[in-house]
Amino acid sequence: MVSLPRSAPVEFVPDARGSARSAARRVPPAPLPREKPLGGLGLLKALRTNPITIWTRTHFEEPIVLRDTIIGPMCILSDPAAIKHVLVDNARNYRKGVLQTRVLRPGLGNGVLTAEGESWRTQRRALAPAFTPRLIESFQPAMAGVAATLVARWSELGDGARIDAAREMTHVTLEVLERTIFSDGLASEPAALAQAITRYLDTLGRVHPFDALDLPAWLPRFGQGRSKEALAIFNLAVDTIIARRRELLARGEEAPRDLLTLLLEAQISQNGLAPDEVRANIATFIAAGHETTANTLSWSLFLLAFAPEWRERLEQEIDEIVGDADLASFALDRLVVTKAVIEEALRLYPPAPSITRQPIGEDVIAGHKVGPRTRVVISPFVLHRHRLLWDEPERFDPSRFLPEARLCVDRFAYLPFGAGPRICIGAGFALQEAILLLAAITRRFRLDLTAGHEVRPVQRVTLRPQGGLPMLLRRR
Repeated sequence: MVSLPRSAPVEFVPDARGSARSAARRVPPAPLPREKPLGGLGLLKALRTNPITIWTRTHFEEPIVLRDTIIGPMCILSDPAAIKHVLVDNARNYRKGVLQTRVLRPGLGNGVLTAEGESWRTQRRALAPAFTPRLIESFQPAMAGVAATLVARWSELGDGARIDAAREMTHVTLEVLERTIFSDGLASEPAALAQAITRYLDTLGRVHPFDALDLPAWLPRFGQGRSKEALAIFNLAVDTIIARRRELLARGEEAPRDLLTLLLEAQISQNGLAPDEVRANIATFIAAGHETTANTLSWSLFLLAFAPEWRERLEQEIDEIVGDADLASFALDRLVVTKAVIEEALRLYPPAPSITRQPIGEDVIAGHKVGPRTRVVISPFVLHRHRLLWDEPERFDPSRFLPEARLCVDRFAYLPFGAGPRICIGAGFALQEAILLLAAITRRFRLDLTAGHEVRPVQRVTLRPQGGLPMLLRRR
């Protein structure tokens, strides 16, 4: 077993609350860039505890950084043209990174997130009808119903009640899935299922040194036993969902036209999905789908409390444009400030903070040769804070994403949902859900940070607030 050294605590950017600087220049918390790269064992430790702490100042200042490490040669890309080359122009020469696949596949199977080649193309085609703009828009009334339930439940709490906003967002996004793409239920209480998924991803996201070193899968990964109970709960829910819908279809009854039905029909069709691919995609959308949106909303609520001037601006938009309108049919594209807040939260705290690819054959990226052993890393966490691409990148400033400014953002400098053929298929669904839920919350409530809790981002597959997000709930 690899023994990892003790190291000094990671320094974080101070949040500047109470400082003499103007509120508009306050910097939300993030690890301070290192002055020099970590050594071999230090890198393994950081990958296990919090991978976003590995980055050095050079990564945030140079467009391409190449380095030999204990886990092999790495090529870190923050040059938009080079990123386009890898994710779009020469995408067929790249596969998912081995480490990324090893981390995700044990729990999520060989679904659209982890599959390669023809298997991935078949799955992508099968899933596409469930995520057309028209169908996503048809989910808006169900999303509004979930939002109304959340608002009603919070209204029963006393003014100033303390809640864990991260946990609340996890529950509400699972309820959205339950009413939309798995519309006859999740086969488990959302609270219990959310807890199991969170616990499982927390364990899964701790990169084991053996996986980082690409050692054989049969070697035991000590310390990952905690995930078994959570995985059992999750697997039971997935299997029950599938069995229940298959029984409905077998009886000849009319089934909801949701993602689950489309997947099962794709399995039946010629050259369709295999049973394990159906199961893997259901697991992917329950686990990864809700987790990413939940984190987006959590960070948005945190940043609004962190920057009250933007919260007031958002409240003004909601009060003047939405008022008491029914969100089930409201034109969400009118909420430009709401969307800008969410997009800026996605910039500072991207749900998927690392995209890894490995060349199938040799390639040249911006004049640099890379081979099959090279880990080509595109880190949205680094890219979105890169000093060559953004003005005052550490600062929370949603004005970057207001309509006219949004046009100036390079397509390959901002990757909250990836890019190219493997762009997140659920991006439109997630944005609609996040805008609607944030609008519903803002219309009735204001959330404030609690004293004594230090908010820090930690990477566990997705980027989440470490230890939850305790906040004080106040009625407006």
